[in-house]
Amino acid sequence: MSHVHEAASSSTGAGRLPGPEAVLSVEGLNKRYGSLVAVDGISFQVPRGETFGIVGPNGAGKTTTLEMIEGLRTPDAGRITLLGLDAVRQRRAVQERIGVQLQSQALWPELTVEETLKTFRALFRRRVSLERLLERFSLVDKRRSLVRALSGGQKQRLSVATALVNDPEAVFLDEPTTGLDPQARHSFWDLIRDMRREGKTVIITTHYMEEAEALCDRVAIMDHGRIMALDTPRQLVRDLAFDNTVECSFNAPVDRERLLALPAVRDMRSEDGAYFLFTNDVSATLGGLMGLADNSGQRVQGLQVRTATLEDVFISLTGRRLRD
Repeated sequence: MSHVHEAASSSTGAGRLPGPEAVLSVEGLNKRYGSLVAVDGISFQVPRGETFGIVGPNGAGKTTTLEMIEGLRTPDAGRITLLGLDAVRQRRAVQERIGVQLQSQALWPELTVEETLKTFRALFRRRVSLERLLERFSLVDKRRSLVRALSGGQKQRLSVATALVNDPEAVFLDEPTTGLDPQARHSFWDLIRDMRREGKTVIITTHYMEEAEALCDRVAIMDHGRIMALDTPRQLVRDLAFDNTVECSFNAPVDRERLLALPAVRDMRSEDGAYFLFTNDVSATLGGLMGLADNSGQRVQGLQVRTATLEDVFISLTGRRLRD
């Protein structure tokens, strides 16, 4: 849908932020691996104090983008300005002032929690109190425990604690809640909200749309190395031409044109036998859907109705769901 695509460039929340206020500015960033274009000429800015999300499926280019910003990979083209510095040419100066939590936890299983934090603190001139870190991440009782003995949630808290040992101005979190159970994930969200309240700029990648909606001031939806849309979660959903999504499946394939002709259906997508009907009148669409099933002799096997979300923005842009 073109109106969603336009959010990436025309919305006031999307791209044109005052230069001095931008903690991060990315211009024309590109990264290629042979014939694979991992990141395809993307541009965006992040102002101070914002929680900015890069959302997309595995392979969308999210991690590659973050690693270029963090100085872990060299871009093939483009410019990255971070904290007023050239992030490529002044990499070491930048790294002193940022915090990085990698997607693959860089933790040594045979060290204790305390030894891990001391090791990371030794890498920086500016250092946060060890006791403060242990208390903040609820690891005081685990300070002498080996990393390999920690639960998944505890390891993840420790991983983020290592990203804050230098009291960074900007924090980068790459898929920080992947693999966590719902309770641990929501607990982790509180830690990210705390960072925002402290005035830190947080850049987070995730493939959980509800996470992006809950945490992020603005979201860039990324797929195949490109930013498909960029705005606040609320505005991205508001810009859709529909209010609700009816997800359904049948015992046999249904012609696309018959579904598009249902009352109040503005558009539709299909994937793996599931049909997504984007509608402005759920009652009318459901009535038409039941009538279609009766007249065709088909049986509705699955039916779900929901208010439009970021997930639906992604489906409308790409024609597929964002899977774990």
